[in-house]
Amino acid sequence: MNRITRRNFLRAALAATGSVAVSTPLQAMTRPQLPSEVTFKHGVASGDPLQDAVILWTRATPAPATAPSGPTRVTWELAADNQFSNVLRRGEAETDLARDYTVKIDVQGLRPNTEYYYRFVGASEQSPVGRAKTLPQAGVEQVKLAVFSCSNYPAGYFNAYQLAAASDDWDAVLHLGDYIYEYGSGGYATERAAEIGRALPEDSNGELYTLADYRKRYALYRTDAGLQALHAAAPFIAVWDDHEISNDTWKAGAENHGEDEGDFFARRAAAVQAYYEWLPIRPPRGERNPQIYRSFRFGDLLDLHMLDTRVIGRDQQLDFKRYLDSEGGFDNRTFGADLTDPARTLLGEAQRQWLQETLTASNGHWQLLGQQVLMGKMHLPVEMMTSFYRGGSRDTSAELIGLKAASLQGKPLSDSQRARLQQVVPYNLDAWDGYAVEREALYAQVKASGKNLVVVAGDTHNAWYNHLKDAKGQMVGVEFATPSVTSPGMETYLKMDRKAAADMAAGMSLLIDELQYCNLHQRGYMALTFRRDAVQAEWKYVDNIDSPEFVEVARHSVTHQLA
Repeated sequence: MNRITRRNFLRAALAATGSVAVSTPLQAMTRPQLPSEVTFKHGVASGDPLQDAVILWTRATPAPATAPSGPTRVTWELAADNQFSNVLRRGEAETDLARDYTVKIDVQGLRPNTEYYYRFVGASEQSPVGRAKTLPQAGVEQVKLAVFSCSNYPAGYFNAYQLAAASDDWDAVLHLGDYIYEYGSGGYATERAAEIGRALPEDSNGELYTLADYRKRYALYRTDAGLQALHAAAPFIAVWDDHEISNDTWKAGAENHGEDEGDFFARRAAAVQAYYEWLPIRPPRGERNPQIYRSFRFGDLLDLHMLDTRVIGRDQQLDFKRYLDSEGGFDNRTFGADLTDPARTLLGEAQRQWLQETLTASNGHWQLLGQQVLMGKMHLPVEMMTSFYRGGSRDTSAELIGLKAASLQGKPLSDSQRARLQQVVPYNLDAWDGYAVEREALYAQVKASGKNLVVVAGDTHNAWYNHLKDAKGQMVGVEFATPSVTSPGMETYLKMDRKAAADMAAGMSLLIDELQYCNLHQRGYMALTFRRDAVQAEWKYVDNIDSPEFVEVARHSVTHQLA
């Protein structure tokens, strides 16, 4: 097999760069050409806002009567109002099959902290109207962000997107990955897809391997009304996680990619190209600079750094089951040695160096890391973990939670009872807990620089609020994690009903010292509001994902106040 090298992967990953047309105030339509017969059934989107620029996106699908062999042409407009009575910019864009008929315009020379409205026009059809917004230059006292992760089409309707789209005051939407899922029919979280009207169509019902596969899956997801509504409502700032490629991706493979499934790097290149085609993201520049990690500045209030903790630099995950012996014991010594290996990395050397330099140079009042996996120490008793992996009941968990509650109430425990609580291991080795040395180095830098650190995460499908503490127990920052849009959470994995899940959430907040809040059973999203003196996180939950008819059913809010 002709294995794709890393160098060739980087070239392939940049294939979508040519799909971006740059528009400045000097551009003029001196010889406008007639637009093509196209449809806009995948909506519009904006993204990667800067103080003076923003990406505009659509897909100009050739009309059914049009042969899809040649290029299509559309007109785009940017206005100061949603009625387009004051059109500020107008231009043309051309796309073709090589770009999956996606269109991107990098509109430059804009005013900071300003709302704009945009649309695309074909020969006989006009796109929906979208709202874009540039980032503030200075003098900003508040920033509002909506945070999302893990939207699995067969698992349900994207009602969380629809709920957030009802608000018109987002400065940006952060999407932390798993925008799509790579599984086919019969795969993960597809059990009720046909029943609720979310079955994968025949032309996209297999697992994703090729560029055509990934493109079709994005096209399917972008037919969801909630996702279209949110894309039209606010600019997205997005990063990928693993399912945009394959489950538990690392830099040279993935859990859901076997040796019989072809070259992993070819699959990854196809997935990355489709991602850059279908997301309103500014493509990387230059062959040696393909990374998705990048920064955004919201005046002097907030610096946002979007990280790649998944694809480019990550070493392969540790597997807890490898340290269990046949008699139920746990090899803590070998596990500890592997876990504390200083060479293990989640970010990779290049990204780690970039983050260190960027944090040092950043002057924002708040530093926000937008990334995929939980950073807080989520350590659970070894006994609880071994019981889980061996199919044990929840009685062990309940007993340990009871012991921890008694301890916190000052009740005496025996030596053996204390040992049961003190012998802990990370429960999720796919997260930062599996790369503890690198996390500690990051904490040391943040603490030495005196930065006000906030971390956001997705991936787990559940809501979390962690205090981030270093090895000495000193506070470094806080972490807020968003629940999934549709993917099932811990209630499904542990087969818990709502009451049991609520009880387990309360118990985990007792067992895990850094954990302040979690929700293990509801779908939704998270809103963040940054002000000078505090950051507020508010989790908003929907009552169901089985139907596009829904209501907001619950909220939970916390505020982290600066001392």
